[in-house]
Order: sequence, then C-alpha cells, then structure tokens
Amino acid sequence: MSYWVTSYSEFVDQDIILSRTNSMTDRNVDKSMQLFGRACELIPGGTQLISRRPTRFAYGVSPVYAERASGSRFWDIDGNEYIDWVSGIGAIILGYCDPVVDAAVREQISKGTMYSINHELEVELAEELIRTIPCAEMVRYAKGGGDACAIAVRIARGFTGRDKILFCGYHGWHDWYLAANLRTDVEQLDASLDSHLFPGIDPIGVPKCLAGTAIPFPYGELDALGNALDDHRGEIAAVIMEPFRSELPPDGYLAGVAKLAAEHDVVLIFDEVSTGFRPHASGAQGLVGVTPDMAVFAKSISNGYPMGAVVGRRVVMEAASRMFISSTYWSDTIGLRAALTTLREVRRRDVPQIVHDIGTRLQLEITAVARETGLPARCEGLSFHPHLAFDVETPQQRSQLSTLFIQEMAKRGCHGYTSFYLNAAQTSGDIDQTVAAARETFQIMAEGLEQDDLAELLECQQQVESFRRLVR
Repeated sequence: MSYWVTSYSEFVDQDIILSRTNSMTDRNVDKSMQLFGRACELIPGGTQLISRRPTRFAYGVSPVYAERASGSRFWDIDGNEYIDWVSGIGAIILGYCDPVVDAAVREQISKGTMYSINHELEVELAEELIRTIPCAEMVRYAKGGGDACAIAVRIARGFTGRDKILFCGYHGWHDWYLAANLRTDVEQLDASLDSHLFPGIDPIGVPKCLAGTAIPFPYGELDALGNALDDHRGEIAAVIMEPFRSELPPDGYLAGVAKLAAEHDVVLIFDEVSTGFRPHASGAQGLVGVTPDMAVFAKSISNGYPMGAVVGRRVVMEAASRMFISSTYWSDTIGLRAALTTLREVRRRDVPQIVHDIGTRLQLEITAVARETGLPARCEGLSFHPHLAFDVETPQQRSQLSTLFIQEMAKRGCHGYTSFYLNAAQTSGDIDQTVAAARETFQIMAEGLEQDDLAELLECQQQVESFRRLVR
C-alpha cells in the first residue's frame, strides 16, 4: 500500500483498528488512532515526516502521538510508556529533556531568541564546530538535514560553476535530489532513488528541466563512481554521500572516493546528518580518518532542538559569501545554544563510548535470545545503530517477521523498527526490559515461522521495504 495518501481511509479500515485490543497487554492506542484520523483530514499525508507515519511501525498497535518524554522513554496520549529505540528519529543523542541542554536553552530564552541583529553565539558555535570536525574551516547554519544538504549542494555548484551532482544515500526532500527520478530513459535500479530512498517515487512538482542533474552511484564500488565521473567529466560539481550508516565501509573505499573526487576537481561532501556524533565526538570523519571538502550535520547536533550546519574547507565555503543563501531562523539562539551545549556534553560525557557499550551489549543479548528461541535472526551492524537480520528464504517471510517484531515489541513497551537508534540516556534496565520483551516476541515469531502462519499473527498492515538506504 502506498504511503502517499490523502485520507485516513486509504491506510486501513478504521473500525477494524479501533475495535482491536492487544491480547498480550492492556495497552491500546485508541486516542492515537482517532487523532490520526483527524490529522489526515487536515494534514496531507497525516504527518510532517515520512518516518513518523504510523504505517512505518505497527499500524494500529504502535503509538502515533506522544504526550511527553524523559530520558530514554516517552508516554503516548493513551497513557502508555515506551522505551524509545528510535531516539526521536535519531535527533536525541543525550536523552529526552536532557537537564544540561534544557537548562542552557531556558536561560537563553530568558534573554531572547531572535533579534534584528546577529548574536555572539553564531561565532561561538562556528568556533566549536571548527575545533570538533576535521574538514571544518568555515560554517553556515540551517534548521534541518534536508536544508543543510541543499545549501551544501548550492555552495558546491557555485564554487565549481558546474550543475551535476553524483550522490549515494539519502539526502532529503529538495528538488535537486528528487530530480534523480525525472529520468525516463533508464531502467537500472541504481539510476533512480529506488535503492537510496523509496522505490517508485513520482517526482511530482520537481521541474522537468532538472532531469539528468542528480545521478546516483552504488555504495562500495569505486569503479562505478570512477566511470560516472569519467562519463560526465567536467560537469560534476559534487559527490555527496553518507559515509556509512550501520556498517563500516570496505577498507580503503572512502579514501578512494576522496582520491577520485580530487582527481576530477569535484567537491566531496559527507552527509553526516544520520550518523552525527554517535560514532565519534568528531563525527564520522573522526572514525574513518577521511576528510571531505564539506560535511552536513543536523539531528543529533542539538539533541532534538531544530538546528543544522554546513561546514567545510575555506576555499570552498567562501563561495557562499557571493551567493544568495539566507534565512531568518537559521541563526535563532535556541538552536545555536542547544547545539553548542550538546557538542560540549557529547565530548564531556564521552557519548560515543556510552552508546558503543549499550549497543554492543544489546547486540550480544538479542542475538543470544534469538538462538535460545530458535529464531533464525541476529543483531548486527555498528554498535551505535545495530539492526536485526533474518535468515529466511523469502522476502515475504522477512517482511512478515519484521512487522511481527515491531508489533509484539510495541505491546511490551518497546517502540522502534527492526533497527535501534541509541542515545546516552538508555540504561541497563532498558536493555533488560528489551531483551525480556524480545524473548517473548522471538518465541512467537519462531513458532509462527515453524507453523507457517506468520500472516495470521499480524494485527496490522505488513511492512514493505519502503524506506531503505543503499548505504549500510
């Protein structure tokens, strides 16, 4: 079923959802579903972010609307409490309502959040980013990851005087990126966004004249990138890519990408919005030891307060001084203060080590429970963003198992996907509760797989692979 919907009825029959009860617990999400019904009459698609649409979870079982949050948990409008293994779609790195960040923001609010002139925090945060991130010599701000990517692409085009962009991974919703789906003369999977975002996106509203300006390349294949650069020699402004997501790149791959970009006089941009400062206090660059020309950050840079940044080498970034890139709210002091405080707290608390320890233990114990229950699954990937892998024969079974996992874990107070976004507020007790929930859930899944009745166990729409990353 498509996620591109205009009314509540396009999702699923309302009467079925609202009359269903969760047999394993006394949880229900009736208020959430009723409110979502109202939302779909007023808000196209029902939400502002694809990743928050309830069909991304267990529709009718998972919560849709939160009322409050603290630490590693949130409470929905039906009064249910959940461990949040999505961490605010990756934006929460220290924990919800972190007392240090929130106190700094409250103090800043008391002094004002927006002025007719600039504020010292713009310079302070820029200095902090330059101290923190290897490629940073100059800085521009934004309010989100998509904005930051669009700014970076604009700067690269302005610096080089070229139009075309090579990309790998997910880089937001803007026209420059969705233009990849305007091509109608290619059928290969990697010639569109199918492997990088959603399969089959119709680029409605994107100017057709942008066709051919955004060209994807497959991750981990230097020859493919080299061929693309050769095919469009002298036309490529930038290579923008996620350096990795939940698995490290092949040895030498990112260094090879940097070498190719330099040989072709192309700006190399690392999109570090999703990885942020979980892998290393200096971002992905600090972990992989490869320094791009530019990098973009958002999400975890400010622990949930809206903020984004574009950083890069002076020779590239200075081009922005001659370009029209401007917004009133990019330098509001709430985002600046939250980002400055968050970056300092990440380093002070050694957050990358905290999330590494949490993730490593979670991986080991979840995999052990799978083995114990006889479920052909394991928890793998990088420790700060691990994910479940199911060793089954068909995509249908994999989809059913994924859906059943999300459904049954939600019943047991664990909100998430089949992947885990970690933050520093998650505790040993959270892991204990999650592992106990997984033991019960895996038993149900293993029995359903053995008896070939997984479909009968689903109380919600079956998940489809509709938001995936080529980058692992």
